[in-house]
This record gives sequence, structure tokens and C-alpha cells, in this order.
Amino acid sequence: MTYFYCDFRDPKKQDVSGLLVFLLSQLSAKSDPCHDIVSSLSSEYDDGARQPNEEALMECLKNMLKIEGQPPIYIIIDTADECPIASGVESPRDRVLALVAKLTALCLSNVRICVTSRPEADIQASLESVASHSVSLHDQSGQKNDIADYIKFVVHSDANMRRWRDEDKQLVIDTLSQRADGT
Repeated sequence: MTYFYCDFRDPKKQDVSGLLVFLLSQLSAKSDPCHDIVSSLSSEYDDGARQPNEEALMECLKNMLKIEGQPPIYIIIDTADECPIASGVESPRDRVLALVAKLTALCLSNVRICVTSRPEADIQASLESVASHSVSLHDQSGQKNDIADYIKFVVHSDANMRRWRDEDKQLVIDTLSQRADGT
């Protein structure tokens, strides 16, 4: 299993190069044949003196995923919506989504890909054509209840907020709970 968190605070975790490097390092740490493929790539690029381009990284990943006899490989890309988006140019988010499309196009029976995100229109549009399953927790009552419970906990446990009037506490709880969908 590989897990990549798209972190808005870390530029290396917002683009396809960072994603590829991370996937390669995780897979190579768990499999001798995968390690051999990464070692070959490293040798080809003067043992790290030069950086491989995205195409070389992608080819290396493809070779790893296509190794015969591998157990199922799970690739989890969490919070894809935290990759930046820009109009008029191919954004880091576009490139990450294109990578997901390329990986699914390989049709490898042992590879499972899970992408999590807030319900952003561009992400939904990009993934709906390649997803075999889609699960939305957005607008689910359980999710909203969990958020409301957390807000209540914070309001009632924070030392400063405990001194507030009950009406003010309730106003905060009601307002934040209603806006839990991001609006």
C-alpha cells in the first residue's frame, strides 16, 4: 500500500513529481523487485547526481506495477483538492488527475487506486470517466453530526469559551454546524 497526502503547506506534496517520487520510494521499500527497478533508474541518472524527469519516473512506476506475481497494490491519494489549480495553464491538480487517468488506463488487475477529495467540480469531472466506484460523504448526515459534535466539544472544553454566555456558545455551535459544508 502506498499513501500520498496532498498537503497545501508543502509544495513537494502538491504536484505529480512529488507524487511519483513518493510512490516509487514506498513501493521500492516494500519489494525487492521494485527496489531493483529504482536502483536501475538511479544508476541511469548518475546515482542521484541528476534528477530523472517525470516521464522517466512514470516509466519506472509502470515497470513496478507490471511486475508479475505481485500482491495487490493499493495507491491512495488523499486530499487531491489541496493541489493548486490555475486557469489557462496545466495546474499541479490537472497533472495529478492526469496521472490517475494514466494509471487506470494501464488496466492492471492487481492495482487499486483511491483518490479522496472535497467535491470539487474539476476533480469529479476528471475522475468520473476512470472511476469504477464513487463514494460521496458530502451532505451525509453522519458526517454533519460528527462535525457538530466536534464543534460542541471544542466550545464546551475550551477554557476561554467556557466563560461565554450560553446563548453565545449556542450561536457559535449553530452557525459553524450549518456551515460545515464549506459555504
